[in-house]
Amino acid sequence: MDRNRLFRAGALAAVASLALSGCVSPTAGASGNYARPIGTATVTANPTPYSPALVCMANYARANQVNAPRIAIGRIADYTGKAEADGSGRKITQGASLMAMSAFAKAGMPLVERFDTSVSELELKYANNKLISDNPNAAPDMPAEYRKILAGQVPGSDFYVAGGITELNYNIRSAGLDAAGGDPDPKNFKGTIRGRMFVMNIGLDMRLINTRTLEVVDVISYQKQVIGREVSLGMFDFFNGNVFDISAGSGAMEPMQLAVRALVERAVVEMTANLYGMPGPEGCLRGDPLANPTNGLTGGFVPAYNNTESNNAQTREDPARWNTRRDSAVRGRY
Repeated sequence: MDRNRLFRAGALAAVASLALSGCVSPTAGASGNYARPIGTATVTANPTPYSPALVCMANYARANQVNAPRIAIGRIADYTGKAEADGSGRKITQGASLMAMSAFAKAGMPLVERFDTSVSELELKYANNKLISDNPNAAPDMPAEYRKILAGQVPGSDFYVAGGITELNYNIRSAGLDAAGGDPDPKNFKGTIRGRMFVMNIGLDMRLINTRTLEVVDVISYQKQVIGREVSLGMFDFFNGNVFDISAGSGAMEPMQLAVRALVERAVVEMTANLYGMPGPEGCLRGDPLANPTNGLTGGFVPAYNNTESNNAQTREDPARWNTRRDSAVRGRY
């Protein structure tokens, strides 16, 4: 009997090793990789419930020829001080400033870069030393026309945004249920069920500042609650001399970082509505037949060429576009 068990264990280990060797090879294949990554999900837009309102505002400003001010994004930091217990990083995203840039772009606001100016400052330094040329065809060993620095060539901002994520409160409220039952005989059926729900919240404080006067012209404070749940079910039983211990469960938690994006976009909606003089949500009831093709759920852009009929904000939201598996225009070309 012991020999049979050892033989079965050895056979099982051999089958398992063969199965694993089919997935991972110690020798790189023709593609140069040991294994092919799993996952076929396409890249999609990452909107919140407030993203359509931002796009609507861009269309409203265009339809009413609103002269939008230039916006710069400052530091929107994480002031919660909360970090993962294992030391792997912060609980909350450090990219709220980048989310605000995307939100203002969706709303059609002109943006000027003040968050990361390292490349511009370096190029300005080189240009000031007459080291940069805008002639790509110049011979490398011959002097070329250098880039000139012109007074007033960098547009200034009218307003800038600053603020921070100021709250992260765990377990505002939680509820749970644990139940177990079964026959008192140890060999008969027994089952367990477990369920749990919990609520937390995230807070944001953001302000809009007049760049020239440093007057704070708009202050907004919002919070959003986040919910999570867990459900599990277990079963234990003997059947024909065999032991069965089966458990299953599922859990889900509303993404915290997406909640931060929703907070930022709601604040940007209100600030933009004020700067545009928009009456409110009713301003979106009048559809613009010539909607701005450069603003969408993914952000906004300045067209480099007159090709917005085929390359625009709506095509950027298409999950199949440019995908070699899903876009027939691209499939098979590479």
